[in-house]
Amino acid sequence: MAAKQEKLSIEEAFEKIDLTIEQLEDEDISLEDAFQEFQKGMELVRYCDEAIDKIEKKVQKLTEEGETEDFV
Repeated sequence: MAAKQEKLSIEEAFEKIDLTIEQLEDEDISLEDAFQEFQKGMELVRYCDEAIDKIEKKVQKLTEEGETEDFV
């Protein structure tokens, strides 16, 4: 799953991370499947990190100048 392909809210991404963790905790998961799930999870974590960073910048801008502006 590439974050560019699918627009998720942060909450949806966290839900997918939780599901990925559950799958990784399954004792019957193969090494190959575990690695694929791990990769998906890391992509989701990066997506969340970037999304949260953008929100933090907007909040900083809002508190400093009294208005918000999109950061691209």
